[in-house]
Amino acid sequence: MQIVALLLVALLFGGMTLYAFGFAAFIFHVLPAPTAGRVIRKAFPHFYLFVLGCSALAGGIVAAAGAPGAGIMAAIAATTLFARQVLMPAINAASDAGRQARFKWLHGLSVTLTLGHIGAAGVVLAWLAGA
Repeated sequence: MQIVALLLVALLFGGMTLYAFGFAAFIFHVLPAPTAGRVIRKAFPHFYLFVLGCSALAGGIVAAAGAPGAGIMAAIAATTLFARQVLMPAINAASDAGRQARFKWLHGLSVTLTLGHIGAAGVVLAWLAGA
């Protein structure tokens, strides 16, 4: 059971890292900014569903295995739900309304939250790996 938890947390950590530092950067590098923005806007709901599903499933399996980190996985799931249902629509609304200062603040919050998720998943991954 613990190896399944380890693999799920590794998938979560790797997926978030690839999306944050690979996919998003690549899209903005190869597409014009307006097109890249539209692509990212369509991709984020799927990214958040991936994070939500992986973290919730991993949290349940971590808890069942009696391993440390179930609470952290639950916190990632809960804050991802907030990001998907509240923060992302607010970011989109600020962008659509041309409210640059609000957009920058909310986007910064989103980036900080994602980096926190990556770091938290890394901690759980290290615990599960016995580091």
